[in-house]
Amino acid sequence: MCRISARPGAAISSSTSTWSSRARSRRTRRSYIRSSTPHRASPSNPRTTAACSTGSKTPSSESPRPAAASAAGASDTTQIRWLEIAVPAHAEAVDAVSEILGRVGYNGVAVEEPLDSATLAVVKAYLVYDQVARIRVRRVRDALGHLQAFGLGPIGELQVREVADEEWLETWKASFKPIRVGAFLVRPTWSDADPGEAIVLSLDPGMAFGTGLHPTTQACLRALSRIDVARMRVADVGTGSAILAIACAKRGAREVVAVDIDEVAAREAKENVARNGVGIDVGVGSASDLVGTFDVVLANIVAAVLQKIAPHLAAHLGRGGRLVVAGIIATEEDEIRAAFAGHGLRPVGREQEGDWVTLELTR
Repeated sequence: MCRISARPGAAISSSTSTWSSRARSRRTRRSYIRSSTPHRASPSNPRTTAACSTGSKTPSSESPRPAAASAAGASDTTQIRWLEIAVPAHAEAVDAVSEILGRVGYNGVAVEEPLDSATLAVVKAYLVYDQVARIRVRRVRDALGHLQAFGLGPIGELQVREVADEEWLETWKASFKPIRVGAFLVRPTWSDADPGEAIVLSLDPGMAFGTGLHPTTQACLRALSRIDVARMRVADVGTGSAILAIACAKRGAREVVAVDIDEVAAREAKENVARNGVGIDVGVGSASDLVGTFDVVLANIVAAVLQKIAPHLAAHLGRGGRLVVAGIIATEEDEIRAAFAGHGLRPVGREQEGDWVTLELTR
């Protein structure tokens, strides 16, 4: 799922963000990965200084030492010690919890997503077990306590355990396996899975949200498998990992513009674009920053943000064009339909998976 407003959180506090939700359960889980930190190591080499960064929101004076030396003064051949922090969370709270954990987690967070929406998801993050790890855990605990006041649904007790380096790496790799969605095969960079006739979308698991595993991303990919984007001008608003933009470019779009208000996401999107060998204009911005009209506009965000930017999305959709919006919980669908109807757009397609709705609209 791609997020234009990956950080719309000023409405809550400096510790939390307003987010939409996902429905999940503990019995049957699908995991996906999202990154909210500005650094990452390659999957084959987690022992990098970048692994110690908690992102720009952590004062530099608190940044841990290089990972190889952070485990109680160990040498660079000593196994790194990690802390796994896990929080059970209701669908309404998952994204806000992910934002909080993502501030301390190396390479972002992993969400164990169930198919059954009756019980809780589990949001996990990993941080180097160094001299300030417990301080960060305490701050996460405090932020989660503040989050309860916003009525986003039940949030379980923070669980903390020490894990070995190999276990950390395997957890991340296990969360991202090749998956066939419509005309596409989404696979991690280390995979050589045979695509057959599918179009390969190669992504780093440390990328911004959008690995192809979340139902909203899959719904958008299926829509792009149906829509003929060849020779079209396409805009991807809230591009995240750029997975949807890359899909359009590989299906022959004449021009693809991808924007995200998160500078980290935009930077990582550019890396993904280069990795896939396609030409996409990636920049930091919102729907209001687009120039001209487009044949296809994509916005896989959250309902509250979709409502806010509906005028801009509609204004940049050319006559006869197709707007694909996702990230909508079923209970929010009527509000989203009304928001776009007010700008002359009507639904011509709909897909629902679990609680998630994706709409295709045109004039």
